[in-house]
Amino acid sequence: MAYNDDAVLARLSALNESHDSIATAAQWIMFHKRHADRTVQIWLQKLKESPSTRRLNLIYLANEVTQQSKARNKVDFPLAFAPIIAEAAAVAYKGATPDVQNKVRRVVEVWRDRAVFELPIQSAIEARIDDLDKARGVGKTGLGNSSIGGPALPSELAPIVTLAQNVSKLALSLKAKTTTAEQEYTKNTDPNQPTPSAPVYAARLNGLLKSLATAEGAVAECFKARTELIGALEKLLETNKASLEAEEKQLADLAEKKSGIEQKKSDVEMAIMRGLADQTPTNRDGQSASPVPEPDRPEVEALTPPPIEEDADMYNAQETDTFEPVPAQEPPSATDPATDPAVAQAQQPTGLETLSSLASQYSAVPVSTNGTGGANKRRKIDSANEIPDLGEDGIDPKIDEMIRQ
Repeated sequence: MAYNDDAVLARLSALNESHDSIATAAQWIMFHKRHADRTVQIWLQKLKESPSTRRLNLIYLANEVTQQSKARNKVDFPLAFAPIIAEAAAVAYKGATPDVQNKVRRVVEVWRDRAVFELPIQSAIEARIDDLDKARGVGKTGLGNSSIGGPALPSELAPIVTLAQNVSKLALSLKAKTTTAEQEYTKNTDPNQPTPSAPVYAARLNGLLKSLATAEGAVAECFKARTELIGALEKLLETNKASLEAEEKQLADLAEKKSGIEQKKSDVEMAIMRGLADQTPTNRDGQSASPVPEPDRPEVEALTPPPIEEDADMYNAQETDTFEPVPAQEPPSATDPATDPAVAQAQQPTGLETLSSLASQYSAVPVSTNGTGGANKRRKIDSANEIPDLGEDGIDPKIDEMIRQ
């Protein structure tokens, strides 16, 4: 199908929300990319005349065309849509149902994520939609709080953004006007072309002059806008340079103060460690900044009682006592036992009496403490010879054997 306005309108009228319909129309439009400006103007007119639901289909078509063109490194349609896309998005968004508005927001988010349009154009699209939300009293519930809204623009950048948007719009229109003027100039000045009649040639030259004047005016406007943008950027640059110098001085001053305080802190710590009270700084109340020494701890009474001296003296006295046996006194006898055998046999003690006598003698041994624990010592009879031979009178042989063992 040949390209003309009716063919474009027929394609746009047959458009529906299916992906096949949108992709087919987009391929036909991109095939006629040399008519991009005219196609975009017809698309915008159709968008304004269509109901809300069909406007969303036209937004989908613009999205398909611009993204496919950008993927193929073709800038014809992105440049053609740039001057009117903000207005078109506002027309599709205004008066639509919440569902359609959410879908329009989603398309705008895709444009930002994939950088389909330049940042000033993208910002203009979002600003138009935000203005519509504010007019309804909703606020920035859609784009302002979404991921595409981003942080608030600094106040010093607001004039620059406005100038940059103006330059972008003028540059887009400038390209179309200069291209038209160059084509007409080449056509009318080509020596290979036959020279028309004078009236026709004069009319063509008159049209060429108008095209050149239009292109010249567009270039002059773009030049002026870009000059203003550069002036604003230079002003912002000078302001930031002055702020940078002031911050550099503040940085050096703070670094010097910090170094001095660190040195003073080190000196104070060394003075505290050395115990130099005269070098210790005082606080505002005149009191020493060093900590107050703690009072001495009270003496605690020992838990172990002192030794009893009386008991020790008593034990020492017992150790020094010696045993002095009392000599046994022989009873007076009128008869000498050595000469009288009967008397000697009668006076000879029995075994029981001998044992009792020995027991009384050994019980008289003094008790003494040993060198370590003070345990009582008793006399040990090691030799069997210490037991006197009492004979066989009055002692049973078994008892005698037990005693000797």
